[in-house]
Amino acid sequence: MAEQENGANGALQQQPQVKMNILTQFVRDLSFENILAQRGSSGEVQPDITVNVQLEPKKRSVENQYEVIAKLKIHSKNKMSGEDLFIMEMDYTGVFQLEGVPDDQLHPFLMIECPRMMFPFFRRIVSDVTRDGGFPPLNLDNIDFVSMYRNEIARIQAQKAQSASV
Repeated sequence: MAEQENGANGALQQQPQVKMNILTQFVRDLSFENILAQRGSSGEVQPDITVNVQLEPKKRSVENQYEVIAKLKIHSKNKMSGEDLFIMEMDYTGVFQLEGVPDDQLHPFLMIECPRMMFPFFRRIVSDVTRDGGFPPLNLDNIDFVSMYRNEIARIQAQKAQSASV
């Protein structure tokens, strides 16, 4: 029994321990256009908000450093008239030091775990910018980065299958 425990502990010691440090986070690009204020309101406004998020992971020149760019595009239209209310675009970047992540798990880690760490920070910026832009603060719902990753993988596989059949 003691040998099995030692064997199990030895196996655990052989697996590299994942270490992640967030080195920095910053807004790379931000645009907010209050179309409603420019045009003026003509009656009741009922916003219909569309949020689009895309992720871009990149290897940096420094060993074990990666950046993940979350590209957000938020578009608000009036449900009644279809007129634009506001458009917000933001590129939010996180720089990470990663160690012990197996190569086959690196891409999912960059596309799931890193954005999870960034989310509360860019969510707060979206809330502040929409509030400061003259609208009620927009508090983004939690984003399911696992589903986003799976959808992206499925899209890439479908694209490869389509190009292979041509």
